[in-house]
Order: sequence, then structure tokens, then C-alpha cells
Amino acid sequence: MASSLYFPATSATSDTAGFLLPGRRHCHPAVQLRTTQRFRVRSSLDTNVSDMSTNAPKGLFPPEPEHYRGPKLKVAIIGAGLAGMSTAVELLDQGHEVDIYESRSFIGGKVGSFVDKRGNHIEMGLHVFFGCYNNLFRLLKKVGAEQNLLVKDHTHTFVNKGSQIGELDFRFPIGAPLHGINAFFTTNQLKTYDKARNAVALALSPVVRALVDPEGAMRVIRNLDSISFSDWFLSKGGTRTSIQRMWDPVAYALGFIDCDNISARCMLTIFSLFATKTEASLLRMLKGSPDVYLSGPIRKYIIDKGGRFHLRWGCREILYDRSADGETYVTGIAMSKATSKKTVKADAYVAACDVPGIKRLVPPQWREWEFFDNIYKLVGVPVVTVQLRYNGWVTELQDLERSRQLRQAAGLDNLLYTPDADFSCFADLALTSPEDYYIEGQGSLLQCVLTPGDPYMPLPNDEIIKRVSKQVLALFPSSQGLEVTWSSVVKIGQSLYREAPGKDPFRPDQKTPVRNFFLAGSYTKQDYIDSMEGATLSGRQASAYICDAGEDLVTLRKNLAAMESQELIQAANITDELSLV
Repeated sequence: MASSLYFPATSATSDTAGFLLPGRRHCHPAVQLRTTQRFRVRSSLDTNVSDMSTNAPKGLFPPEPEHYRGPKLKVAIIGAGLAGMSTAVELLDQGHEVDIYESRSFIGGKVGSFVDKRGNHIEMGLHVFFGCYNNLFRLLKKVGAEQNLLVKDHTHTFVNKGSQIGELDFRFPIGAPLHGINAFFTTNQLKTYDKARNAVALALSPVVRALVDPEGAMRVIRNLDSISFSDWFLSKGGTRTSIQRMWDPVAYALGFIDCDNISARCMLTIFSLFATKTEASLLRMLKGSPDVYLSGPIRKYIIDKGGRFHLRWGCREILYDRSADGETYVTGIAMSKATSKKTVKADAYVAACDVPGIKRLVPPQWREWEFFDNIYKLVGVPVVTVQLRYNGWVTELQDLERSRQLRQAAGLDNLLYTPDADFSCFADLALTSPEDYYIEGQGSLLQCVLTPGDPYMPLPNDEIIKRVSKQVLALFPSSQGLEVTWSSVVKIGQSLYREAPGKDPFRPDQKTPVRNFFLAGSYTKQDYIDSMEGATLSGRQASAYICDAGEDLVTLRKNLAAMESQELIQAANITDELSLV
């Protein structure tokens, strides 16, 4: 059986229809998590893991904001994704009044999820939490969701055709940078020659400088935005084989494009954190669906703080005016829900949208500013996420009999990369996120991210399921004979913005030329890449700009109120004159 959804520029679809590691292999009757003997596995965000800000670039890890002492502001946020909710949390903590408007029936944006009519949880994509997601972890702690992440073994696993397994294993008694050096020198994903050339390239990178001068290294990395990672890597002695077998799957997982098309800035930002922070490369995944374990706690926190969500209310138009001195300001936002319409007025307005969303929202006249016109130079990447439920355990390679029984879950409990399929990364959610995805009497629930998604966007769901199932079998020949019992296809026309070389200068700041209009979103200017962490960081930055402008925004509010009052008086006088006539 099958189910299906399509989100044009932000979309979804659904259909119903082990390999051996030195680390964790999953096997549980009631989804009991097992830890390895060598390493302590954390199931929550303790201080050591989540605090990455020591000796790190301030742009990635800003200090805590000072307590706001200005006038209370009324803020309207368009978009209930992670950026919008991050902005709301920060503003509410500073004592402001916040309303969030979302055109969909559910919150979360690209990290949203919902339950279909058959009770299946449908996700917008595969969500993995790197150990360097300091701002997102801070948010989760704040809303009481720090126990909702499950830590995976500290290794990055590559599944090659025929179940050949490669690893980038960071499990080492000594931390950064030695754990990373050991991982790269001992990986079996590359041959000796490629590993040596790989080591030379990384030794000549700003990653080394990041060990002693993180701010200086970050400046160098920003300046490498104009070239692709492939061009940079090959110029430093790296090999094409290293790119194809290791770095392309990682690039696809990070930005949905390969090393030939992704900016060197993006990859080196991640590398610098992996090299300098022991747990930056440690992966976590949610216990269950994002709606329950990520968006849900954030929404509760916002509501408990007095914030309000308005679902199915879409913004039709931004209303604005100009003062005598030419300054532009927003006077309200025209909203609609089915046949209902209203104009929302606030002291500050935040557009927490993705790239296609902000392009639809910005008034065409505002493109006279280079600031807004630059946004149109950014484009999103299509991505297709496929869920496949099997009647057995696909990733269990140690024991064929165990892979066929349904009494105990078995297989790999981690994010998996592959260079040999159209899906660059995938995971068995029944193992990684068992609270909502492990179902007694059923098997693996593979979630596969098809990148690039362009070739798959026009295909019918049945054809997509057929192709992905065939590629799964090529990776796991031992799964021959297992059947797909249910499937889901989610198509997003434009997901992350395409972080191609030379695009970073076009990313807008959160503060705009319009006096009371602000932006939030992972595509906006911040030092991290387009991601959950980037979205959260952008929300913190948007809130800081609004608080800094508090007095000015209140002055604007009073001026607008005075102008409206004057207009009402003039209108009343005209009415009186007409009545007299």
C-alpha cells in the first residue's frame, strides 16, 4: 500500500504497498537499546557533549544574550519552521509578545512530520544531529527535550555495493585532533594511496590553523566560498577516488549536491569542527518522529510562555509604506485562511521562510534594493525522501535467520552513507528512532534520501519505489526475498538552498533595509551551513537584531498610530462635510 505528498518548493508523498561493525549492532525484543563495552553512550545532552563554544569561532557559537530592558514588543512571525520557532523562543524569553503564522496544518517546516490516515509517521527528510549542533542543543535543553536524542556509535559508516562496509571510525582513547587523524589513517573506505593523498590535502587546509586560531581559520574558510570543494581538494593533492568513495556521499548528506558543485566553504566548515572538537562528529537521532520529539516540545514551550500559533493562515501580501524621507516600513501583513481574511499589525515582522517562500513573499518593488534582489540569485535543491517498510531486517548481515524473524529488531543503528546508490544517506528508523518507527511484528523502516532529486521529481511513486528497492537489494544482497509492505515518497521541489561556489555573498542578513522587517531561515547569513543548526542560529540572530532595535520600533509604532489617528480625523471631517451638503 502507498501514500504520497508533494510540496512544491517545500513538499511530500507516501505508498503502502547486517552488516558487521565493530560498534553497535541493534537487537532488541521491545526495542531495548544496547551499548558497546568500549565506550559510554550518552542518551542525553550532558555539558561536555553540547558545549562547543570554548576556543571556537564566535559566529558559530554566539554568547548568551544580555537581558532585554527595553519596551515590550509585539512580533509577528511568518513560518513555523525551526527558524521561526527559534526566533519565537528567544523573543519570548526576553519578554516580548509573539504570534506565529503557518500556512500548513502542521509545524516544523523541513523538520516537520505528520501522521497519515493509517497511523504512519511521514517525515520531510532524514534528520541527523551532529555533535557540533551547539545552538540546536541549547534550544532543546531550554524546552526540556534534551532526553529526546539517542546517541549513536562514534563512527561514520559507508555501505558499498555487495554489503562491503567502510568506516570512518572516530572511537579512539584520545580526543581531537588525534581521534580524527586515527579515523582517516585507518579507514577501510579508501585505499592506502588515496588515504595518504587525503591526509596531505587536509594537512594543507585551514583545519590545521583552526586548532590554534579558530577565528582566523574561519576567515580563511569564508574566503574559499568562491571555489568548489573538488577544485580545492584536488589542488591540494587529494584524489578523485577519495571524492567519489567518501566525500561525495558526505557532501550529498550535508547539502544535497556533490563535491563538484558544493562550495569548499561548506565542507571545510564541517571539517574544522570535526578536527578541533572531539564530539563534533558524534551523531544523534531523535527517539521518534520530529513532531513528537522535536517540534512538539518547542511548541509547548512557546505556548506556555504565552506565544500563539495560527495554523493554516498564509500571508498573501506584505503591506508597506514610505515616509517623507524615503524610509520604508511595514504597516501590516495581509493573511488568509480559506475564505477568511485579516490584516495583522505588529511592531516587528519576521519572515522565517525558505528560499522559495521568501521570493514569493517579498514585494516586487523591494528588489530595487540589492539586499533583496540578491535573494533571487539563490535557488533550492530538489530532494526526494523515500520510506520503505519491510517484513524483515534489511541491514542484518551477521545472521540470515535473525534477519527473517520479527520477534526481535536487528541490524545497524546509525546513519549510513553510500557511494553506490542514488540515495547518499539512509537509516533504518525502526532501529535509530524506535519510539514511533519500531512496530511489533514488522521489520525495517528504511528512510532513504535521493540526492540529487532532480531525476526523480517527475517520476510516479511506484517507479521511484521500484528503483530504490532495487538499489537497496544491490547494497544488501542478503535481503533478497524480503518484501516492501508499505512505502512513502516525499518530494520537496526546493529544499536547502544550493550552496554552490560564490553564493555565500548573496545570503541576506537577518536585519533588512526595511525598518521593522526581519528575516530568519537557514539560508540567511550565518557561519554554519544550511541545516537545522543554521536555522536555529539564524533565529537567535534575528531575535538579537529585534531586541537591539526595541526603542526604535516603539517610536515607529507611535508614529504610525499618530498617523492613523490623524487619517481617521480627516476622514470623519470629510464625512461631516458631505453630510452637511
